[in-house]
Amino acid sequence: GAIGRRQLKAVEDRAIQLALEHQRQTGIEVFSDGEFRRSSFQNDLAESVEGYVESEAPSVVRVWQGPGGDPQEQGTHLVVGGKLRPKRRLTAEQTAFLNDHAPGPFKMTLPSANQFPAISYQEGLTNKYYPTRSDLLWEIVGILKAEVRALVNEGVSYIQIDAPRYSYFVDPKWRQQLRDMGQDPDDLLREAIRADNACLEGANRDGTTLAIHICRGNNQSKWYAEGGYEPIAEALFGSLNVDRFLLEYDTERAGTFEPLRFIPKNKMAVLGLVSTKDPTLETADELLRRIDEASKYVALERLALSPQCGFASTEAGNLLTEDQQWRKLERVVEVARRVWG
Repeated sequence: GAIGRRQLKAVEDRAIQLALEHQRQTGIEVFSDGEFRRSSFQNDLAESVEGYVESEAPSVVRVWQGPGGDPQEQGTHLVVGGKLRPKRRLTAEQTAFLNDHAPGPFKMTLPSANQFPAISYQEGLTNKYYPTRSDLLWEIVGILKAEVRALVNEGVSYIQIDAPRYSYFVDPKWRQQLRDMGQDPDDLLREAIRADNACLEGANRDGTTLAIHICRGNNQSKWYAEGGYEPIAEALFGSLNVDRFLLEYDTERAGTFEPLRFIPKNKMAVLGLVSTKDPTLETADELLRRIDEASKYVALERLALSPQCGFASTEAGNLLTEDQQWRKLERVVEVARRVWG
């Protein structure tokens, strides 16, 4: 049966406390609430503003590939059908709980503003309120910039933007689809970088780590984009005002490490070598070898190791068990200590 909001929060609170303790025992030093209060990594925005509506037809359809059969077409039915007006903060409840319960510093993640013109803009509806996708993008930038500023004021020391949208610009199929829609992928890339930089202007850089995470889709162990970072590396790594780039690198879909040569000397590349899609546990030797390969392009002291994405970017999660998840995180800690002490 259904439970009330208060009962749900109690369940979420307990799950987060258990996850925080398990992270501490694993040796993780920057904590996460596991996104237990989110049904998807991006839903905080739609739930914190007025203007979203349910639509019978999806605004965009993506072909998801991966285990479990033939490629599947999926799309979002939550679209912008009015002017966006903030109702509440995106992450206030999450940060308040972590401030009280995290065993150490924690990160807070936010969806990239660039995600929403791609998935929430429906011609014939959204354009009544925002004539172009760019108009919607910059409306959302203002909302996220205010959220970043609020997080800094609350003392959050690590803010991460989750930005799978950039994978559109590395995949030849997606680049062609954008052209077919009358959009220039390179122009969109430049605007995407400007938009994310504008959101991050809300941060006081002193004592605040800013990061961006890029993947190629992560839902029930499926993905929707393929391609190495070369088409975007110089522009993205050279222009985005973050301290760390968290990059999917667990399969050949992500290409080689060569594009890392564009990472500026004052920034870090976090190698997402540990798969959150495949339950197979990576060996320490395999990870050490790949870190050594990457160090040909970025100095070892400016590299780090992480999972390729979240273990559950959506409430459906991925095709691995909780125990397999923790074994993978233990392997990340083990290898990181061997490499960096």
